[in-house]
Amino acid sequence: MVATGKGEHMQALGIDIGGTGIKGAVVDTATGALTVERLRIETPHPATPDAVSDVVRRITQHFAWTGPVGCTFPGVVKGGTIRTAANVDHDWVDLPADRLFAKATGCKVAVINDADAAGEAEARFGHEQARRGVVVLLTLGTGIGSALVVDGVLIPNTEFGHLKMGRKQRDAERLAAESVREREDLGWKGWARRLSDYLSELEQLLWPDLFVLGGGVSKKADKFIPHIRCATPILAAQLLNQAGIVGAALAAEREASA
Repeated sequence: MVATGKGEHMQALGIDIGGTGIKGAVVDTATGALTVERLRIETPHPATPDAVSDVVRRITQHFAWTGPVGCTFPGVVKGGTIRTAANVDHDWVDLPADRLFAKATGCKVAVINDADAAGEAEARFGHEQARRGVVVLLTLGTGIGSALVVDGVLIPNTEFGHLKMGRKQRDAERLAAESVREREDLGWKGWARRLSDYLSELEQLLWPDLFVLGGGVSKKADKFIPHIRCATPILAAQLLNQAGIVGAALAAEREASA
């Protein structure tokens, strides 16, 4: 805990494990601000538990950190244990990642789904509209992560990136992830058409009040969001690609306070 005069607030190390990069920074959980310049290390391939935990260790040591740590993971996380691993090595499935990372870092570690972390961060520190009603945050990257937030409260472990679409009933992320745009060399308008179809499917299931689109590509939101056609308002994530780091730190704060 770090004293702030009339009360206390916590700083925590947030680490965001992604398909291409693993990013970390110390976060002031009262404001959502990064207190140091973030460190990014390429995600090892294959992204095995041992290889990834070594990167988590290196990031923790880089900041000489001994306090609470939060780590995101691109899959379903229940009680610190990984349940799915669609875009990383399948040795993660049923592995207690919180214990693995705690052993690697020597710190108390909380683990949370990566999109859930981003959703919590956006609801707390992002657009004011994201704090009211039914909000769906989507992280567009290697796959599509999703977070469902209702009146500021996270409903954890939604997997809307695996919604089946098209005649072949393929996972939505296999059709509309940002990695697909790059791999198939889609123009922004062509990709926006795929996102339009995907968001329309989500509208019929959830009737959301707002979509928030995040991930690294959110920095280029002006290139594709204006071309998306759906009934629900759409905003680019305000925290951009730092949302996962901030949300991971919030999870560490919650775990430390439990």
